[in-house]
Amino acid sequence: MRGKFAVIAAGLGLVAIAVPAMAHHSFAAEYDSEKRITITGKVLSVELVNPHSWIHVEAAGPDGKLIDWACEFGPPNGLYRNGWNKTSVSKGDTVTIAGSLAKNGSPTINASAITTAEGKRLFAGSSEGNNNGAPKQ
Repeated sequence: MRGKFAVIAAGLGLVAIAVPAMAHHSFAAEYDSEKRITITGKVLSVELVNPHSWIHVEAAGPDGKLIDWACEFGPPNGLYRNGWNKTSVSKGDTVTIAGSLAKNGSPTINASAITTAEGKRLFAGSSEGNNNGAPKQ
């Protein structure tokens, strides 16, 4: 009886470990590193949440129309380690965000860096691993 319980417990443990791993996608699966973009606009919301933080920015699209851009950043703990604090970016701020566009054509960016209106540049802690906002060579 103990042996059966141990096998079942081990199986459940493996499933519990595998489920979160399957839900997390790589940068290359969702974003195109060759399609770099830089936007400047007004912050609509800041969501410092796990596993990825999001900043929504209202900025002009390629045709000049205003778009709600969803910008993906790293987890809050990683952002704090890179110099962020709770007031680094707030709703209503004007920011410039550099990153890579989503492959699915939506107005979604995997951010590599953000620059505040005061000129402070912060690393986005994104999954691309490019901390300076410049295209990869």
